[in-house]
Amino acid sequence: MSPCKIVLIGAASASFGPRMIGDAMLTPEVRGSTLCLVDIDVARLEVVAAYARRLNASLDAGLTIEHTPDREAALPGADYVITSVAVKRDELWKLDFEIPLKHGIKQVLGENGGPGGLSHALRNIPIILDIAHDMERLCPDAMLLNFSNPESRISLAISRYTKLRFAGLCHGIGMAYTATARITGLPADDLVAVAAGLNHFVWVLDIRRKSTGEDVYPLLRAADQTYDPGYHPLSRRMLRDFGLFPHPSDDHIGEYLPFAWEYCGLEGYDFAAADADRARAWAQLEAMASGQAPLPAPNAADGRPLLQPSGEFAFPIIASQLASRSDLIEAVNIRNDGLIAGLPDWAIVEVPAEASPAGLRGVQVGALPPGITALLNTQAHVQDLAVEAAVHGSRRLALQALLADPVVHSARAAEACLDELLATHRPYLPRFA
Repeated sequence: MSPCKIVLIGAASASFGPRMIGDAMLTPEVRGSTLCLVDIDVARLEVVAAYARRLNASLDAGLTIEHTPDREAALPGADYVITSVAVKRDELWKLDFEIPLKHGIKQVLGENGGPGGLSHALRNIPIILDIAHDMERLCPDAMLLNFSNPESRISLAISRYTKLRFAGLCHGIGMAYTATARITGLPADDLVAVAAGLNHFVWVLDIRRKSTGEDVYPLLRAADQTYDPGYHPLSRRMLRDFGLFPHPSDDHIGEYLPFAWEYCGLEGYDFAAADADRARAWAQLEAMASGQAPLPAPNAADGRPLLQPSGEFAFPIIASQLASRSDLIEAVNIRNDGLIAGLPDWAIVEVPAEASPAGLRGVQVGALPPGITALLNTQAHVQDLAVEAAVHGSRRLALQALLADPVVHSARAAEACLDELLATHRPYLPRFA
């Protein structure tokens, strides 16, 4: 295996950076490679880099750790670029959630669908495209692995406006295993599924027990009749009405459904709890980086915190390619090109894929039930409008994206909401200037 260079952009977070660093340390195929950490927050980047170097030495992982706030300095020679970036993510997301509600639009989360998802896309698509265009200049053969939301819309922009190899990545299928295990009583680690759809609007086509090959759907449908009705009520409603169980959760799939608020409420994301969790995680990271707290270890028998795989798919993809083997990756977001029948070829779909040195080859899953295909088609075309609005700075296309979105109930509300979102976020929307 030849060593490679992996550039992690957005490394100075309390969660994403350390999770990717941990995955790198636990992936023996990347031993001897360079991990370059990039973030514009210089002070936090220093902390994350110190943590990575201490962990690398502690585990004898054999990586070279570099860090810089300048991505143009980091990108030359890169084989893989992993991105998770946003501007004032929670602060602006909270406004994306509150402003539509003020205009009477009942969205349940405001991150990937509805008016909030549009606003998020208008901010983030130009940021990721700028990174992608730098890659085309400085490391055109590298693969871009993106975690930034809204995943489908960003991936569509990359697909349409760059020539890069790419995949959008999400761990939502793990949440499908958790939910199925809870309802049925089966162990989550004994489940294996095939799922397909659009990111955060994915449908479990087949789910079985690893140990026996038994089809779990009959048990899931039977258990659904008596299990706590307050657990995932929207997802279970969709199971009964459309025949398949969706993932990753009620609030995520609810971003694409006009009636989701009836099941999910309108409280939205718990920003206060998320802030508290991040503060605790960052304090722990600082303590580990400075040597005041013990570093995690793969075997926590000695009392240290447990270091385990994050469940994300970036490093499994990299490992497959470096080891010259073919591995099944349970979920990637890539161009459809016939993988799901009935959806446009240009649409970005979430499907299983085979990772190998040749790249990523999506698994053709065929046709989904007609009702589900109808739901997915609607969102694919909304995403198309949102991407074009973001790339061209077009208020007209942004308004069309809202008017085509089933979550939006009123043309007057759509226009007023859009104008307020554009005015509120003007400093972060240079293409609309």
